[in-house]
Amino acid sequence: MDNALYVGLSRQMTLRRELDIVANNIANANTAGFKVEDLMVRTEPGSPARTLDGGSPIKFVLDDGVARDFGQGVLTKTGGDFDVAIEGQGFFKVSTASGERYTRDGRFTMGPEGKLTTQGGAPVLDDGGGEILIDPLKGPVNIARDGTVSQGAERIGKVGVARFGDLASMRKDGDNLYRNVGNEQPQQAPDAIVHQGMLESSNVQSVLQITKLIEVSRAYERMAKMMDQTAELSRSSVERLGKVQ
Repeated sequence: MDNALYVGLSRQMTLRRELDIVANNIANANTAGFKVEDLMVRTEPGSPARTLDGGSPIKFVLDDGVARDFGQGVLTKTGGDFDVAIEGQGFFKVSTASGERYTRDGRFTMGPEGKLTTQGGAPVLDDGGGEILIDPLKGPVNIARDGTVSQGAERIGKVGVARFGDLASMRKDGDNLYRNVGNEQPQQAPDAIVHQGMLESSNVQSVLQITKLIEVSRAYERMAKMMDQTAELSRSSVERLGKVQ
């Protein structure tokens, strides 16, 4: 295959991946606590196709992972007793069958057993790692700015907020959750402010993402056209050489 086709194909693969990421950003523009993502790419030298003069060096375009912007999203008032948002750095801690996970999505609810849970049913953990139990007979739930959960005059727990010095260790784990894949242990986030009756919107800027979607789509189309033209040129060259012989 021609060098241009090899390089073009490598770029098409990254553009297709980027298209998926941008589309996912747009799809989650209204998902509470979602963080916008972007594709990172890198070039890698490769051996050119064999030619009489030895060929010139070429570089392929490769997927180098996903960059995630953990910047603060806008806080929106909902008035829900179990809707909670974090202002500042940090993540809510939740318990899953696969271990402890972290999220910025504060759309909590009360489970059938009185546990404070995520929308997916994962128990929300307090700052000591235990579950938070709510008694419907003891009145409304109040969540203070430091995360303390109380009913009337009784303290029933404190919403755990953890922070990480290296956010690169956070990996998506489904259901708007993250897992810690690094060796760094989560720390308390004393500067984080917890807001009851509010949710953090995603930090996706829809207009920018839609514009980017169009740009990536057009780049993919241009690359496909270039590869078609290159293939046609190679075919025509072979036909002409055949006629000469």
